Amino acid sequence: MKVQNLLKKGINELNHKKVEDAILKARMLLEHVLQIPKSCLSLHLEEEVAMENEQKFGQLIQRLTQGEPIQYITNQQCFYGLDFYVDSNVLIPQPDTEILVEEVMDYVRKINRKTKILDMCTGSGAIAIAIAKQANCEMTAVDISEKALKIVRKNAIQNEVKIEILQSDMFEKVTGNFDVIVSNPPYIETETIKSLPQEVKNEPIIALDGGEDGLDFYRILVDKARSYLQNEGILAVEIGFNQKREVMKLFEKFGFCEVYCKKDFANHDRVIVGKWRK
Repeated sequence: MKVQNLLKKGINELNHKKVEDAILKARMLLEHVLQIPKSCLSLHLEEEVAMENEQKFGQLIQRLTQGEPIQYITNQQCFYGLDFYVDSNVLIPQPDTEILVEEVMDYVRKINRKTKILDMCTGSGAIAIAIAKQANCEMTAVDISEKALKIVRKNAIQNEVKIEILQSDMFEKVTGNFDVIVSNPPYIETETIKSLPQEVKNEPIIALDGGEDGLDFYRILVDKARSYLQNEGILAVEIGFNQKREVMKLFEKFGFCEVYCKKDFANHDRVIVGKWRK
């Protein structure tokens, strides 16, 4: 079967199963199977596909129709201009989280010296690696999941950065003081998870569930961060679109100053930053 015919077959199957962005996802899967560079499939439409690859493509299409995120199927996700390996052991980095990276980078540029940064709940390591790639810093990436930290190591090597990797239940094994503590913690309410799209529910529950009100990890972060931040250091966190008021109240309750919120590309509240003064 020719590439163009196999592509059409895949698109039809995805449309039949009401999979969103069927054309884009079918193209991405076929490029992955045929090992064709991104956006270059059109140059190969008249070529014949080996039976082995035809069968593999069909299997991947089926996985997609069953709600598995395409990033887990291809083990690829682009974040902040870098390529990351992802699988079902880590949350898939999303473009809105780049806002969090930018806020940290703005702070680092302003203080204009080598900084110490802690990325709590690092997951795939996307935030830590994106910052370490461009900042003059000592980066420590922390997660409770050993499987996640194996992926962090893989991504650090792939993106040619050196970071410290620490397995810890939040701050349990953390030592030292930092100029920045950054985190994209689990923040979805436990009950809300049940109503999420299947693709999201296929991501690790440990990276999604923020407790009954979604604020469990913020309470730990704003409380414990005070003991690990340098004077004039910042805590920067990602939040859910409806959590600005409650998270800002937590920052202020625990003594952070100059607290502000930054919106994402869709104009939703997305990042909270607060400064710690001793």
